[in-house]
Amino acid sequence: MTTVLTKAYLAGGCFWCIEAPLIRLKGVHHAISGYMGGHVTNPSYRDICSGRSGHAEVVEISYDPSIIGFEELLQVFFTVHDPTQLNRQGNDVGSQYRSAIFPIDNEQQAMAEKMIKELDNNGFFNSSIVTTVEPLQTFYPAENAHQSYFDNNPYQPYCQIIIAPKLQKLAHLFSDKLKP
Repeated sequence: MTTVLTKAYLAGGCFWCIEAPLIRLKGVHHAISGYMGGHVTNPSYRDICSGRSGHAEVVEISYDPSIIGFEELLQVFFTVHDPTQLNRQGNDVGSQYRSAIFPIDNEQQAMAEKMIKELDNNGFFNSSIVTTVEPLQTFYPAENAHQSYFDNNPYQPYCQIIIAPKLQKLAHLFSDKLKP
């Protein structure tokens, strides 16, 4: 039997910080760091870091919707980054670090908008959510050095200080959704 995968595109600061938690979820087959939402064709990491290309650091998630749904991906997404920080996550500052969702269809768009509204209305965060729901554009995979960054560099200081706590939070809150 062939597994039919679908995709989601999420931006929440540094792509390493979104890729590492999401790839650990049951039903997620691939998580690829890359760029979306800008006006430069085939941007490089240098283009993105300049903040002038308009792109966000994005993770393309390929997942099996019979195992994990888009809504569950969003729950994890909103837990592992701060969607109330405009164009930044911690010390990473610039529009390339914005919180954004790039839905692939009307269903994902409706789910994203609904979740943002519900989280805001329920006062889940101390501030309003600034996550944008943006039109799907061309996804450009990042350079190989950025793929599986945490898994390839677990003892790098950024990984230890920024990503490892996100993975601990993920394990604490979503242990039932993690791969063995």
